Amino acid sequence: MLELSGIVKIYQGGTVNETCLFDDFSLTVPDHQFVCVVGSNGSGKTSLLNIICGSIPVDGGFVKIGGKNVTRLPEYKRHRIIGRVYQDPAKGTCPSMTILENMSMADNKGNPFDLHRCVNRKKSNQYRAMLAELGLGLEDKMGVKVGNLSGGQRQALAMVMTTMTPIEFLILDEHTAALDPKTAEIIMQLTGRIVQEKKLTTIMVTHNLRYAVEYGDRLIMMHQGHCEMDLVGEARQNLRVEELLTKFNEISIECGN
Repeated sequence: MLELSGIVKIYQGGTVNETCLFDDFSLTVPDHQFVCVVGSNGSGKTSLLNIICGSIPVDGGFVKIGGKNVTRLPEYKRHRIIGRVYQDPAKGTCPSMTILENMSMADNKGNPFDLHRCVNRKKSNQYRAMLAELGLGLEDKMGVKVGNLSGGQRQALAMVMTTMTPIEFLILDEHTAALDPKTAEIIMQLTGRIVQEKKLTTIMVTHNLRYAVEYGDRLIMMHQGHCEMDLVGEARQNLRVEELLTKFNEISIECGN
């Protein structure tokens, strides 16, 4: 279970531009829940993910994962139990390394590399089988450098690599935003399948309201560091894109947009 309690986050503190984004913000995400987070720019979506992952510090409150206080735990240590897929496909993979090398690195996550070669060629067939399930032909490009792949192929590879080793949480940071519509659909279908098969606790930030309605079992709408909408259960199941868009527009009008 993920627990954020009394979170305070201030940007540019002590200056004329000081901004308090989160003020006594709390959120609890039970195990195996798939949460979709929507909201306008500046609403706190990405900051929320960064706080969970330890990318930015908090100015108050605490973060607990599985009952353990990780508030002061560095980002690299949190990533032993958290997998994150970014909006930019280039952030989740190493472009100068081959698919095989990338997957070997991901497979060794959390373990020492020492000075020996990281590539475990004995697992090549296992990796090929994993890629074949994507239906993108990547299993036949194991020796190709990842920088030569399309954005969609890299994002699909990043999804597989992120979930290769056991993790407790999957963080999806607008991971389809940089893709064309057809490729985005493929990545979302892959996302839904991986989350369901691995029973991952997942938080997905997205600007695509249809994806927010079609995927996951809880929906949160953020606005200026607060949850304006938090739907789960029957209320979540009955939600329609039109209703979500209406609420989104109401907030925009209140802000003068």
